[in-house]
Amino acid sequence: MKKDRQNAILRVIADIDIETQNQLIDELAKEGIESTQATLSRDIKELHLVKELTPKGTYRYAVSGTPNVQRQAIRLKSIFKESVTSYANALNIVVIKTLPGLAPAACAAIDGMGIRGLVGTIAGDDTGFLAMSDVTAAERFCNEIELMLQ
Repeated sequence: MKKDRQNAILRVIADIDIETQNQLIDELAKEGIESTQATLSRDIKELHLVKELTPKGTYRYAVSGTPNVQRQAIRLKSIFKESVTSYANALNIVVIKTLPGLAPAACAAIDGMGIRGLVGTIAGDDTGFLAMSDVTAAERFCNEIELMLQ
């Protein structure tokens, strides 16, 4: 539950300029996630969120460090989650099935994630082949896919 809530927080702040904790609580509620201000404060601290100045002169929550890179990673995972319908591994090859026409987007997202052990991807219309460095890397990535698709 905590992990789901924190992932939702990261998704929300990547998509919407959130200025206050109350606004964040409201946005989470729209996704069916109830949270108290105290819980949200702990999540903000654990996620290392900071307030940054927007081009409009207001402030918004963002991930500290390299916010643009981290926001891009969140978006890539979102693309992956929205497009992949199933996956399987055969030795060091991971095969992903996607909605029609989305395999190129899913493979591009995977290429941009910096997956350890990924050698390369090939995308068709609704199928992607991922060459991993070895069987262990393929199994590890399948475990990551399972987490991303939850």
